[in-house]
Amino acid sequence: MTTSQSDASVNPELVADAVVGLWQDPPVLPAKWLYDKRGSELFDEITRLPEYYPTRRETEILRGHSGDIARHSGARTMIELGSGTSEKTRLLLQAFSDRGGDFTYVPLDVSVEMLTSAAEQLAAEFPAITVEPLHADFGDPALSLAHHRGPRMAIFLGGTIGNLDTGERADFFRRITGALRPGDFFLLGADLIKDSGRLIAAYNDRAGVTADFNRNVIEVLRTGLAARGLYADDFDHIARWNPAEHRIEMWLRARRNVFAEFGTIERSWTLPKGAEILTEISTKFDLDTLHDELAVAGLHRHHTWTDQAGDFAVLLSQVAG
Repeated sequence: MTTSQSDASVNPELVADAVVGLWQDPPVLPAKWLYDKRGSELFDEITRLPEYYPTRRETEILRGHSGDIARHSGARTMIELGSGTSEKTRLLLQAFSDRGGDFTYVPLDVSVEMLTSAAEQLAAEFPAITVEPLHADFGDPALSLAHHRGPRMAIFLGGTIGNLDTGERADFFRRITGALRPGDFFLLGADLIKDSGRLIAAYNDRAGVTADFNRNVIEVLRTGLAARGLYADDFDHIARWNPAEHRIEMWLRARRNVFAEFGTIERSWTLPKGAEILTEISTKFDLDTLHDELAVAGLHRHHTWTDQAGDFAVLLSQVAG
């Protein structure tokens, strides 16, 4: 290794994803690398922007139905996949706290800094709840959740399921089924298909926060892979609608010819001016189709709630068996 980075400071998953993705045509990076500590903070800011409706709609659902979710699931352990700041999760935690009895919350996230900070805050806010943070990637094929006390409920909120394409969603749902036990529950938040103009505005806000959020992945690459010649300011944020796939796509477009040296992996990388990197997809769903995808994986429909405007849905499914 030609850099001053120690082996312990190098994230092997970032290395693997960069090696696989950056030399594709077009280059692509998994959306999870948008959510380091700064990225998670920027996304939290995005959720409060006037253009970004999903968080308000999902919050409306959880505010109205968290008690129903607690009652239907009867969960004693709730595992949140990609927990971030756990902002909306507080509504569910309050509902489970109000039910009484022992309850454990397991926030799971790839960002150690965000995970630690959020877990400390939640433990202070909900002293009757046991908070057990878990540093992990929800995409890990070896992820197991069944060792936690049951009944269990895994939750995946925020419409993050839209970041996965059709094949990735199928694999993810199968992993959820395998990670839990028959009778356990899975709570999913999903954004629904709607007018493309509203969607584009939600991912390209006038304040430029989403642009900063998107460009932050360049900082993740620069610091994580000891890159020289790679700067966030050399990229423009692009958000476009892909009608064939029913999804918003976020890209970074090079403002100049980029030539970077990644010290960690001892490779150089070039991106011509005007070329783009795909950093995130955000699929929008038809409810019946999404229920069918869940059922194929052994996650059967239990309850579904939507907001008053019909923009967003929260789906409670149960593991078959």
